[in-house]
Amino acid sequence: MTNGTPDTPVPQIDTSKAHPARVYDWLLGGKDNYPVDEAVGRMLPPEAHSGARQNRDFMQRAAAWLAGQGLDQFLDVGTGIPTEPNLHQIVQRIVPTAKIVYTDNDPIVLRHAEALLVSRPEGATDYIEADVRRPDQILEHARKVLDFDRPIVLSLIALMHFIPDDQDAHGIVRELRAALPSGSYLVLSHASSDLFPELSAQVTEEYAKGGIRLGFRTRDEVARFFDGLDVVEPGLVTAPEWFRTAPAPESEESGVYAAVARVP
Repeated sequence: MTNGTPDTPVPQIDTSKAHPARVYDWLLGGKDNYPVDEAVGRMLPPEAHSGARQNRDFMQRAAAWLAGQGLDQFLDVGTGIPTEPNLHQIVQRIVPTAKIVYTDNDPIVLRHAEALLVSRPEGATDYIEADVRRPDQILEHARKVLDFDRPIVLSLIALMHFIPDDQDAHGIVRELRAALPSGSYLVLSHASSDLFPELSAQVTEEYAKGGIRLGFRTRDEVARFFDGLDVVEPGLVTAPEWFRTAPAPESEESGVYAAVARVP
């Protein structure tokens, strides 16, 4: 299969409001953001920078481990602005024929779709501009690239805490999971509300000033995303604590929960 092409040729970017993907980019030291995004980022505590890095590191470890288990189809929702290495680069180093579908709702990510779509010739990557709150739209497009009769890795990295409870975060994940065949995996990281409550409240307040609502959750609330799945070792832990192969990540405090689970 050849590489896909973006659905919308000219992205319309609203630079008057902060966007989670662009704030995240700023936290990671990227340059694909605007003053309104930087303003939010600068108000956040240093731990927010650490959390962004810990999320990326977790994604890289989980993707590499899953590819090493032979998984060759990935649906990455809320992919964000590309940072090296991208998920498909990690996976296709191990499984060159792997297929990856990226999804995000920030038009600036579409600007980078050509970079996202640089797949190894043996495999394929594709990109859809869509919102996780429309899982039906995401699944409809993903079926054009991925074979839903074979296992798929659903990646939700640092995404669902941008979906407050009144937007039915757990229902959205259930709908995405329901489309996955047996042997698929869910990879999810999520900011906590109970590990460092005062810090979580501060981050939530600062994001709100920028017009971004957050839904940080307790460990039990994050665990609900994995109901009915077989959570692999080491279970639901903080992002730096999750690893399957040596070397172990450096031990550090984290306000981010992370886990990988198999669809029975």
